[in-house]
Amino acid sequence: MKRLFALVFSFLPLFASAQIKNPDTYIYVTISGADSLDPAWSYDTASHNLILNIYEPLFFFDGESTEKLVPLIAAKVPSKENGLISADGKRYTIPIRQGVKFHDGSPLTAEDVRYSIMRFVLYDRVAGPSSLLLEPLVGYPSTRDEGGKLKPNVYKDVERAVQAQGNNLVLNLPAPYAPLLGILASWAPVLSKSWSAKNGDWDGAEANWAKHNNPEKRNSPYYERSNGSGPFKLERWDQKTKEVVLTRNDGYWRAPAKLKHVIVKGVDEFGTRKLMLQAGDADAIYADRPVLNQLQGIHGVEIKDDLPTMEMNPVAFFTFKINHVANPNIGSGKFDGNGIPPDFYSDKDVRKAFAHAFDYEGYIRDVMRGKATQATGAIPKALPGHNPKQKTYKFDMEKAKEHFEKAWGGRAWETGFKFTLSFNTGNVPRQTICQMIKRNVESLNPKFKIDVRAIEWPTFLDNYKSSKLPVFVMGWNADYPDPHNFAFPLLHSLGDYPITQKYKNEELDKIIEAANRETNIAKRKELYRKAQEIEYEDVPHIVVLDGVRYRTQRDWVKGWYHNPVFPDSPYGSYYYPIYKAGAAGKGR
Repeated sequence: MKRLFALVFSFLPLFASAQIKNPDTYIYVTISGADSLDPAWSYDTASHNLILNIYEPLFFFDGESTEKLVPLIAAKVPSKENGLISADGKRYTIPIRQGVKFHDGSPLTAEDVRYSIMRFVLYDRVAGPSSLLLEPLVGYPSTRDEGGKLKPNVYKDVERAVQAQGNNLVLNLPAPYAPLLGILASWAPVLSKSWSAKNGDWDGAEANWAKHNNPEKRNSPYYERSNGSGPFKLERWDQKTKEVVLTRNDGYWRAPAKLKHVIVKGVDEFGTRKLMLQAGDADAIYADRPVLNQLQGIHGVEIKDDLPTMEMNPVAFFTFKINHVANPNIGSGKFDGNGIPPDFYSDKDVRKAFAHAFDYEGYIRDVMRGKATQATGAIPKALPGHNPKQKTYKFDMEKAKEHFEKAWGGRAWETGFKFTLSFNTGNVPRQTICQMIKRNVESLNPKFKIDVRAIEWPTFLDNYKSSKLPVFVMGWNADYPDPHNFAFPLLHSLGDYPITQKYKNEELDKIIEAANRETNIAKRKELYRKAQEIEYEDVPHIVVLDGVRYRTQRDWVKGWYHNPVFPDSPYGSYYYPIYKAGAAGKGR
């Protein structure tokens, strides 16, 4: 592959003379590397963006639509009208497209689809995506009980729910689940059962599935290798340079992609990303709102602004029970002024103090350039269930002081504390939030000390999953367009963030579960209203804003479209429809 990469860039002078640099290769420069290329592990946008270009799910959202689906690996999108969804909404029959081949040339079958879905839900790593399909398929979100033991009937339940019958995949649900097709549009990438077995992964047998449950990330053969059926093949992933090279799949079941190569490279420094874009050495870059003015007016570069989002980002999360083992983020680990105890954030007054110590209006005005409104809860305004009248925390340093003085019976104020506040390297808005929290909280009491630390993305993910970050700033992009996809991962005790924060409110869990079962829209909205009232009172996190995004790309990039559900959009892309054409070479 090193030879291929050298070959691609040895042609740059020739391409420059034709004005469009490197016309058959698309280069996206982002801020972080991928975490894993295993579809059952990946639960971050950087990784999943690559996965959905290498593998294919059953369906896909049609262009910019967040509602209409088109078939990919499935030959048809099931509905009650075409008879592929039963009248009671509990049985889905999905015909599998014939003639599709994996990248190694082997045929894709209904059994591969069945295996892929079973593997996805049985893999079930901590804070992973498996709950997205476990809930609809078997009625519970985890393969393990609260003590971490495997549930005794889980394999049988999954086997009964997921079947291959001839050329059809048949799903038998315990109850109707309206968002199911939208979930399958992103979270059912199809793997080769035979390739998995040959490479040491689960072979599909009941006898040995348990040893693959909640595995180590790097133990999977899919961690850094792939065998999908999508429009691009994985050619190389250099984790040291944070560079992924994809090559066109000429055996793709549709017309091959227009691009021969896609290169995704992680570069922390915005200045470097900007220079690469300006020189035409990058076709699109990751760029946050604070740096927009530095990109405006560059010749040959276009900015597409006011792009809708379906996200809650950024969010500052509190860890209620911090993992203290070999953890420098909590200092001494004691209430002695040089650290914090592991349960420091279990005190609600601590969390409320931090919530009042953040300047929401200032952040939206100065950092986001006014292109946002303050978030009112975990559910964004793009979705039903959002409550625009929900109470919110306001920037009030007097109230912050009052809560700090009450926290831990006055001990927090009298003794002080020291800990590390973290964000992922290269993310300027999240870095700014950390710095604002540090400045405001430290100004209240000279005994309050907060270190702000940037962490590389894969390491950052490992630390948050192991509950080692006292407070961390992350975000949530929609897996599918439904309020449950925000209420569950941000508020339910088995959701992606609360399970690592060690946050649990049994009443809130019940409300979220009831809302997901409810088919009456008005009643569902009322349940989500109650959930967000509890969220406000409990303060498991600090939600900041509802906003829009923008995309920066060379004007020779054609075919791109924005779908807010696609991972990493509008920066990363579905690369299949993209090509380069038109006037270019300006500003070089």
